[in-house]
Amino acid sequence: MVKRKVAALEKVDANLTNLQYKIRRDPTSYENDFLSQFGQYATQRELFLQAPSSATEAGVVSFRDLVDFVSHVADCYPQHTRQFPQDLMHILSTHHPELEPDLREKIVGSLVLLRRKNIIDSSTLLHTLFPILVSTPSKSLRALLFQKILSDLRTSNRNATNHRLNRTIQTILYNILSSDRASSKGIWAVKLTRELWKRQIWTESKAVDIMKEAALADNEKVAVGGIRFFLGGDKEREKIEDDTSDEERVDMAKIKHQITINKKNHKRARMLDNAVATVKKKEKKRKQPHPLNFSAFHLLHDPQGFAEALFSKHLQNPRSKLNLEQKLQVLQLVSRLVGLHKLTIMSLYSYFIKYLTPRQPSVTSFLASLAQATHNLVPPDVLEPLVQKIANEFVSEAAASEVASAGLNAIREICVRQPLAMNDTLLQDLVMYRKSKDKGVMMAAKGLLSLYREVGAEMLRKKDRGKEAAMGLRSGQRKEQRFGEDPAGKIEGIELLEKWKEEERQRQRLEKGLPAERGSDESEEDQEDDPDDWEVDETNDSDDSQGWINVESDKEIDISDSDDEKRIIKKAKLDLSPSNGDEGKENLVGSAATAEQKLSNLATTRILTPADLAKLQELRLSASINSALPASQRKRAAQAAAALQARHADDPLTAAEIEGLASFSKKATKEEKIALAKAGKGDESVRQSTQAKRKEKKEAAGKSTTNREKARKKNFLMTLGKGKQKGKRSLVERGRVLKAHVERSKRGGKRGNRGK
Repeated sequence: MVKRKVAALEKVDANLTNLQYKIRRDPTSYENDFLSQFGQYATQRELFLQAPSSATEAGVVSFRDLVDFVSHVADCYPQHTRQFPQDLMHILSTHHPELEPDLREKIVGSLVLLRRKNIIDSSTLLHTLFPILVSTPSKSLRALLFQKILSDLRTSNRNATNHRLNRTIQTILYNILSSDRASSKGIWAVKLTRELWKRQIWTESKAVDIMKEAALADNEKVAVGGIRFFLGGDKEREKIEDDTSDEERVDMAKIKHQITINKKNHKRARMLDNAVATVKKKEKKRKQPHPLNFSAFHLLHDPQGFAEALFSKHLQNPRSKLNLEQKLQVLQLVSRLVGLHKLTIMSLYSYFIKYLTPRQPSVTSFLASLAQATHNLVPPDVLEPLVQKIANEFVSEAAASEVASAGLNAIREICVRQPLAMNDTLLQDLVMYRKSKDKGVMMAAKGLLSLYREVGAEMLRKKDRGKEAAMGLRSGQRKEQRFGEDPAGKIEGIELLEKWKEEERQRQRLEKGLPAERGSDESEEDQEDDPDDWEVDETNDSDDSQGWINVESDKEIDISDSDDEKRIIKKAKLDLSPSNGDEGKENLVGSAATAEQKLSNLATTRILTPADLAKLQELRLSASINSALPASQRKRAAQAAAALQARHADDPLTAAEIEGLASFSKKATKEEKIALAKAGKGDESVRQSTQAKRKEKKEAAGKSTTNREKARKKNFLMTLGKGKQKGKRSLVERGRVLKAHVERSKRGGKRGNRGK
């Protein structure tokens, strides 16, 4: 029998990929071919549903190819494929444990493809995939479904926030956690919420409520996942935001330099255009208003109830299954809630007592948690036994220097938040450790001393108070702090800003040739444009003070944000200045009242601009440093103070900060010293000169070599001709060459970089 030759068109029609390509180009002409393949798909589906577990390998491959084909061209024939998505969802939901892995992955991918073609919506897709995610035993299928769900949620919220879809999914996740607290299904709700929070897709309080429910779950994995979200979710979000901003950095200077040096062609021109477009895009994105990303701690509806539930469920409960490390994480979360929101949980402080011993594992973490849980509304009689216990256990002559420095540092962190937790006898005893020979202990004790010179100088001995504290106590400016007392609202250091503004105004008037002080004979036109005219005139008894104020619309109003705005308060000085005969205490009282009146007037009659606030912060830091240190130590202290000011109130107190000064007390062993010395030398097998190291750094930075370095590396045979020519030059030629060299150097080389 002669073998029949198959035509080329028949081969193309038999290939589903080519048929799919032709259908995409002309759906009407190939409708019959599609219906033929769709009929085969329906037959294969009926056969597969009769016995899913006993299907042959050839049948599974054929069915998988047909599913892929129909899903790619379903949007071309919507009337014929109306039931196709429901068929796939039914197969996946009913038979996912029995399906062959490749077929199962193909069905999931087909559903996602139908979602991208808008044949099904995101809600339908997620309602299909999520129940399978929390119930399937297949690890590979769980990873695939989690990736597809996360990708679909990111796509749905790319251009604008899809609030309806987000609320639907958040309700599903919340119900999974609240319906069965002991089930492990909630771990997927935790993972999904944490990933979406990290990518700033979910930033509202509903996501925080989901993680709050997870932290109170009975299942250990779910509870630990919720607790870790509160402890590190915000840091992850900031880290991924920094990573996205740092990527795709374009060095415009390097690209422009390469184009000017190298041969010009279309490829390098396109490279420059693409780099310019990238820089403009990033600059436009940078100038957009930054979204307000609140911390998860600030989005909690009931932090008091949440902290009490965490403490009673995971720490006080004897049936809790959490180990010590997990309990320590719960304790850190509770202490951060208490310190940030100033909550009151009295039983929390008695819980710390049994862990405050140097032999306790991770004792510095317990000390940091205790310091975090302290605030100015905690009763001092609750904290005083804890401070006494730390002093007895950690700070003594018999204790190791690392232990003593950690104990003193922990006491200082507690007293920063509640200075009344210390009594004068214990304070005077601890301050004596500033004379210790160990550097770490000495620095920790000096830190405690400097703290109480500011907040409680009356508890120190007279010789330990210092000059400023003693003068403040003598003049009555520093008063004893009382429990629950909130200081009056004021802007600290505003008198410094006022003084600086006065100096700037006088300097600018002197530059213009005017007297430093404004005279009374100046014309009204000079004072009309003065920004001081915007200040409230309290002595004006105008008839319009009780009604509308007429404003002249012809005058041009100038609101200045400059730093040279200054209010001259003359009436306050005249009214409140003491008489010449007053002495002693009356002078102090009068000057204090005058300063208070000046501060009140400046703070209540002028709006401080962002530039004013930045300058105020700078002046406040410099004043606190300059008053306490000699000039030789001010620069280093200014850097330390700026780093301290950069620490946000939401940032946690870590064990590393408690152990910070202990590094000064620890003596390195011989092995550690040798390892440190070898680390500084680098690889000893490679010997390099200083110039070679500099050259490597330049090449790593993408910088080229100088002309002198290029000439030094030039081939010797290439220099012979020039050398012979130099020897044959006459005196006239040499003079001409030298003259040209001088002229060329004057105008900046051959390119004239410095102009002619």
